[in-house]
Amino acid sequence: MTIRCSLGITAYNEEANIGKLLAATLAQQLHHVAITEIIVVASGCTDHTVAIIQEYATKDPRIRLIVQDQREGKTSAINRFLQAAQEDICVLQSGDTLPRADSIENLVKPFANPKIGMTGAQKIPVNVPEHIVGYMSHLRLQMEHQLCLEIPRLGELIAFRKVFTQLPPDVAMDEAFVEALVIRRGLEVHYAPDAVVYNMGPETLGDFILQRRRNYAGHLHLVHKYGYRVSSLETGRVLRIAIEEAGKALRLLWTLFALALIEACARALGTYDYYVRGRKHVIWDMAWTTKRVTNSKSPIPGHAPNVPSEK
Repeated sequence: MTIRCSLGITAYNEEANIGKLLAATLAQQLHHVAITEIIVVASGCTDHTVAIIQEYATKDPRIRLIVQDQREGKTSAINRFLQAAQEDICVLQSGDTLPRADSIENLVKPFANPKIGMTGAQKIPVNVPEHIVGYMSHLRLQMEHQLCLEIPRLGELIAFRKVFTQLPPDVAMDEAFVEALVIRRGLEVHYAPDAVVYNMGPETLGDFILQRRRNYAGHLHLVHKYGYRVSSLETGRVLRIAIEEAGKALRLLWTLFALALIEACARALGTYDYYVRGRKHVIWDMAWTTKRVTNSKSPIPGHAPNVPSEK
């Protein structure tokens, strides 16, 4: 059975990414899922976003453009998408993200189960983690991934049954509110980690704080007005995951320290061998534990390892 879906994209001044996003959407590898329409809502764009969408619309009749002359917020754009969507399964994606080639298939397939009301993708940042803010983006999403494996907290790329016609205009955290609506209708929320979506995390500390600040304020509004608390607000659970990540970091630091000591010891012994004993190790002392190489230990699943050389 093929699962049909409407795919919506919300965009505000996304000329740098919207073309790549539409190309990635048209190139999705689909087997059990069909994207019957791609509805892009461009809100108050002042760059070339609309022109790029129009160009892609000439290439594929499934692409439809809805233009909002004024920027009215993401919730307003989502409501325009909901009004236009024809299918019972809706996929919603932000204009500043990119899906992997199989993401939509993996995101929508779970709806073969009638109990599933919403699914969400795994978010992976494309920031380079060498500097502190990029590393914080990676660490935060890694913790969110661990949290979602226990209790889903979905965003950026989601799919849901169209069991409602619009969102309240005062809701900023749209994905969380969709989650609340789905749960209150007795349906299940499902995390789909094999549906991967790439996005760019904040590059500056100011942007990082700005993003987390507005998100938290939006979640507080959901709690106080609508009585729904997302899993990421469960401080105890988040703290436990943070402690587990800290434990991994400490183990890594200890391993690096031990590795440095062992390497220093080995170099001292090698220096002794060469300068004192005059031994060049042309005929190696065999490290026998390196000789048992099996397919299960192959670094590339499904590939046989190379024949080992002397070590």
